[in-house]
Amino acid sequence: MQIKFHKYQGTGNDFVMIDNREGFFPKENTQLIEKLCDRRFGIGADGLILLENDAATDFKMVYYNSDGNESSMCGNGGRCLVAFAKSLNVINSKANFIATDGLHQADILESGIISLQMKDVNDVKIYTDYVFLNTGSPHHVMLVDDLNNFDVKSNGAAIRYSDLYGKTGSNVNFVNQLFLRDSKQSNHFRLRTYERGVEDETLSCGTGATATAIAMNALGKTNSNVINLDVEGGTLKVSFDKKGTDYFNVYLEGKAEFVFEGIIEV
Repeated sequence: MQIKFHKYQGTGNDFVMIDNREGFFPKENTQLIEKLCDRRFGIGADGLILLENDAATDFKMVYYNSDGNESSMCGNGGRCLVAFAKSLNVINSKANFIATDGLHQADILESGIISLQMKDVNDVKIYTDYVFLNTGSPHHVMLVDDLNNFDVKSNGAAIRYSDLYGKTGSNVNFVNQLFLRDSKQSNHFRLRTYERGVEDETLSCGTGATATAIAMNALGKTNSNVINLDVEGGTLKVSFDKKGTDYFNVYLEGKAEFVFEGIIEV
């Protein structure tokens, strides 16, 4: 069987995109999905995304981690899928689509920036040395001092597989706040993320950036509702409205770019 694919990336978080509106793709074949995502024996990606028909919205997003298993929401993947849908003439400059965590809206802005509405968050759990919340995917967020030299893979795996999260696990985000000289408040953070399903550090994680922005606000590290985040693959912006402890109108913004396309024999 030949499969036509497109490769997209959002701040270094890369995805195999497949137009599955005709329903040809063998969705239960986890070994095939894992092989397509393999960086040595396949196309290579952090995940694979199917664009499918949906009666009530512009399209449906079906997301698989690189281990071949269907997973929870992926923010960067959602932004890349919007760019892919635009290239297929499924949408123009706006989109509404359904994903595993519900309905999403998106806008294609200038210079390849895509703004994606994320789910509302009304349950932020603050502990002594970390914050836990779900932004479409579960996220453990903690501040660290020396992020440059921090072993993200080892420390992330230890938390992801710990008794805290059981069999389902959690994504893990390590964060450092960035200050201008003589400044005591900052809405600028640097972020590195260990992603479950990839089981390694990725260059960017959209739901992780969203979780980090909300967590830093909830901790009082910033009073701003617009948060800038440096990730390993570029920059992201998260904005939100807040009432009490509830976060709504949450948006993730960043570039989503076409890399290449091809046909693979499987």
